[in-house]
Amino acid sequence: EVQLQASGGGLVQAGGSLTLSCAASGLDFDEYAIGWFRQAPGKEREGVASISSRHGRIYYADSVKGRFTISSDNAKNMVYLQMNSLKPEDTAVYFCVAVWVVKEQYSNSWKSTGAGMDYWGKGTQVTVSS
Repeated sequence: EVQLQASGGGLVQAGGSLTLSCAASGLDFDEYAIGWFRQAPGKEREGVASISSRHGRIYYADSVKGRFTISSDNAKNMVYLQMNSLKPEDTAVYFCVAVWVVKEQYSNSWKSTGAGMDYWGKGTQVTVSS
């Protein structure tokens, strides 16, 4: 069974930092691009960031570029999202998501609402107060 377990969400003030973790299991870690989508009330789900260590590809949404950093620890099958300079607009449920590398179409898979993703984890809530 494939599992993508996200953790690390919480409540922070604007300008603060938070690190999300995604533990992947039940899949070949190297064969998937793994990243994050987020869903905020009243807004469309959007791709935030992703990483594919096999192909050396990293993606960031324009809204988080320069503030968020995605990284992976392949030995531990872990993906991390370091979030700095958080804004109230970053408030959302963050989902760890995986897509088979062969299916990934450059940034198109992430500039979407995530319909093409293969696996979804349960979300972790990030709340940024103003």
